[in-house]
Amino acid sequence: MSFTLLSFYPHSSSSITMMLTAKFLAVLAAISAVAAAPVANQAVAKRAAEGQADIDTVILNYALTLEHLENAFYKQLPSAAAFKKAGYKSAVHKRFQQISAHEASHVKFLTTALGDKAVAACEYNFGDISKPATFVATSILLEGVGVSAYLGAAANITNPAYLTAAGSILTTESRHSTWVQNYAAQKDPFGAAYDAPLNFNQTYSLAAPLIKKCPDSNAALPVVAFPAASISPAAPKMGQQVTITSEKLSEAGSVGFITGGATAIVPINNGKVTLPSAVQGGRTYGVLLKGTPSAITDDSTVAGPFAFDIFYTPDQAAALDN
Repeated sequence: MSFTLLSFYPHSSSSITMMLTAKFLAVLAAISAVAAAPVANQAVAKRAAEGQADIDTVILNYALTLEHLENAFYKQLPSAAAFKKAGYKSAVHKRFQQISAHEASHVKFLTTALGDKAVAACEYNFGDISKPATFVATSILLEGVGVSAYLGAAANITNPAYLTAAGSILTTESRHSTWVQNYAAQKDPFGAAYDAPLNFNQTYSLAAPLIKKCPDSNAALPVVAFPAASISPAAPKMGQQVTITSEKLSEAGSVGFITGGATAIVPINNGKVTLPSAVQGGRTYGVLLKGTPSAITDDSTVAGPFAFDIFYTPDQAAALDN
């Protein structure tokens, strides 16, 4: 697939599922921290792609764009009174304030490190997140995408000195995700033995619906956004049959599932698919594919990804792992 230089474009969505589609942001957020201050001034040889003098600058600006998005989301945190009225412990609101401070710190660092090359914040549409329960659900989606995005993007970092800094951000994002699932949402955060990675176009496609407009001065990024896709029910159980919705459904022959440590491709039958055995607990992404290819690639992608989480009890998890 040949990449097209695109600026983030307007696209709105009010559903929490589409917001999930949102969190491309966190993971590159992880990358953002990748350019940690201790290594920002080191002269390190970089393996640039053809026609690109400094691919790391492109990646870090991409990360900053996503960090801006995540930072903007947490700045819309409902009040402590709203969380108390909704039945949450006071610690929940305080911890969200800490997460917000983490994201603001990432934005500040990246902006300083990139100097006049840094992109500015955009205008965003997160839907109605004024209710604490909706805010928490959206945070779960965003943090999960963040972890997946970092895993997929880490290999593109050409400066070896950035990897430790990137890892420190990844672990921070993972703690955010676990805490929101477990303490705020009262879910079991343990999923599969491995997390699911996403590539740049996949994660960007999840973020695009939340971005309304960006400054004309922002540098375009070498990414494409695929059309949206979703499933019903939005929170399925293992082995359940789900219904696929997308304006590109007629062009798709199968759904590729990206899950912890594995991928699986399942043919679409009358707009429905049954979740394969590879899809167990934790975060999974689904991508609509042309025909039934042997692998999930950008070239074979028609729409998506959509994302969903499967939560199960410790006893269920133990039974699956034995």
